[in-house]
Amino acid sequence: MTSEIWTLFGVNLAVMIVAMTLISIPSFSTRDPSYIDAFWGIGFVILATSSFIQAATGDFGNDTRKGLLLGLCALWGLRLGGYLLWRWRKNGPDPRYQAMLKSRKSGSEKVFLWRRVFLTQAILLTLVALPVQLGQVYDDGMTVGNWIGAGLAVFGILFESTADFQLAAFKGNPANKGAVMDRGLWHNTRHPNYFGETCTWWGLGILAVSNGVTVLALLGPVFITFLLLKVSGVGLLEKGLHKTRPKYADYVATTSAFVPLPKKKAATT
Repeated sequence: MTSEIWTLFGVNLAVMIVAMTLISIPSFSTRDPSYIDAFWGIGFVILATSSFIQAATGDFGNDTRKGLLLGLCALWGLRLGGYLLWRWRKNGPDPRYQAMLKSRKSGSEKVFLWRRVFLTQAILLTLVALPVQLGQVYDDGMTVGNWIGAGLAVFGILFESTADFQLAAFKGNPANKGAVMDRGLWHNTRHPNYFGETCTWWGLGILAVSNGVTVLALLGPVFITFLLLKVSGVGLLEKGLHKTRPKYADYVATTSAFVPLPKKKAATT
């Protein structure tokens, strides 16, 4: 199956680069690539669908696993993409991307946007999506572990969706302007949406594993966990929150950053 795997990855990477190039075009005139966040989730659905079509054409892969990987990925990606698109339309340009634009030293702004934002995410997305690609190649039957992975993915989707809904409702109330969201799932973790997303991809990774080669699918959730904890998620977001939310330091002192845990006692002076 080595040739099928390399062909699948090659086709998928080409599809993603073409897709990212096409959606980059509006940003050349608006100078706002923030909508790329909405396409992040949709991009995974494109890769899962491309893999499914290639597997069907080549007549390989376990039908149950393929259906679960495509269905769960679509459920996660389309929901997240729709939510982030709504958020972008409501809030406008993301300061992170505006700061990135200002960091350009020389050269074409269009090439800079395409390379730094869209091409970079095309490559990252293809790497993170290893479970929904590699998991569709082999004919091995489903195991108990695979079903546990599917269950974990469902849990993650529900957890992340609930967290996003709760945060949107909180921000939609003018009385909460400048306040810290510490209710619902946000009471026991500062980033329940990131925790839910991580659970989703670990679930898909476990669902994809059926032999020694497919263990490589777990690199996808390892990578997205690293991104959310160390690169584009928790750390980057909290820098801004400390500046805009005066009470955020108190929230940090009592609430787990990622995994939901009981509240800590606030320090007394």
